[in-house]
Amino acid sequence: MLLLLGGLDRKYFRLHLICPPQLAGNLRSDLPEDVHLVPLYLEHLHHVSAGLRFAKILRKCRIDILHSHLFRASLVASPLAKFCRVPVTVETPHVAEMWRQGWLRGHFLIDRVAGRAVNRYIAVSEANARYLVDTKRLPSQKIQVIQNGCNLERFRTVQPSPVDLKRNLGFADDDPVLLVLARLEAQKGHHVLVEAMSAVRAQFPNARLVCVGSGSLQSQLKEQVEKLGLEESVRFVGYQSNVPDWLALADVVVLPSFFEGLPLVAIEALAAGRAVVATAVDGTTEVVIHEKTGFTVPPGNSAALAAAICRMLGNAKLRQTLAENGRRWAFENFTLQRFIDQTQQLYLATWEQHLRKFQPRRNPAVSSTAPAASPRSS
Repeated sequence: MLLLLGGLDRKYFRLHLICPPQLAGNLRSDLPEDVHLVPLYLEHLHHVSAGLRFAKILRKCRIDILHSHLFRASLVASPLAKFCRVPVTVETPHVAEMWRQGWLRGHFLIDRVAGRAVNRYIAVSEANARYLVDTKRLPSQKIQVIQNGCNLERFRTVQPSPVDLKRNLGFADDDPVLLVLARLEAQKGHHVLVEAMSAVRAQFPNARLVCVGSGSLQSQLKEQVEKLGLEESVRFVGYQSNVPDWLALADVVVLPSFFEGLPLVAIEALAAGRAVVATAVDGTTEVVIHEKTGFTVPPGNSAALAAAICRMLGNAKLRQTLAENGRRWAFENFTLQRFIDQTQQLYLATWEQHLRKFQPRRNPAVSSTAPAASPRSS
């Protein structure tokens, strides 16, 4: 959302961001000054007062294009937008919603009903598009694949490994470092990687693992590390903003997720010239191509994960070749400008379809919605 809000052409768009108050506080300093920010918690249909306020904002700001992100935000925002006669509604689901149970999952009837208010869906990967069509049974003509992009310019020059950072972690200069850069949540599969570390250390006793990120499973993962006797080999360093430095530290970046949309971490790792081992889940295999830009293994399989990591650590030439291939692949396919251009083209094309049916009022106002609310580029 931040990338879009920073990159959309102001000749065409007035920009608004509506999102939960906590997220608004975290993002405020990074938003362009011309973006109208509205903190609003809107995640459930029974949030009546928030829904009324949301509808009032849509009308007051004369929103023309609303772009919602993720299921809960879209479930509320898209129907309200159509009720308020917002001309164009776009939704990005991002991931296969493995967390959904009961009536929320069912046969995805609620998605198809709410989808009547959606003009276009953005699938972040080819796998995501197949999920929307085959599993959710959403209309294929409404779906367009726009793969995520990153600001890769900060990786244009390959950084040397920061020796001081390595020593501050208590590692020796020649210790091979594995890096996982992800929220400490069940989706990301940290416990599988920690379990794999025992097998990795059997072949590479000085291998080290650094977990960058915070989350609800931190205590549980630390207990697992202690139980396996890996305290000297594993570090949890919390949230870190200097991503290029941490990627430069890594000999191998590991992404052991159980599901993904299109993982930005994998793109950044390849752009930084790092070797990558990841799980073969939706979206990831479009970035990490097995034995071409990295290795992929089945999700949840600690033995296969350990074997792939050991193969990387044991063959420096192969590791370098895969890293070089991955770097080229990232810069060819996942640039920020490509992502912004394709999204902007979809906005404008859908807006033009609207104009062919109705008398135009003005240049379009785009709105994006964040989880539990809505980011608006309007």
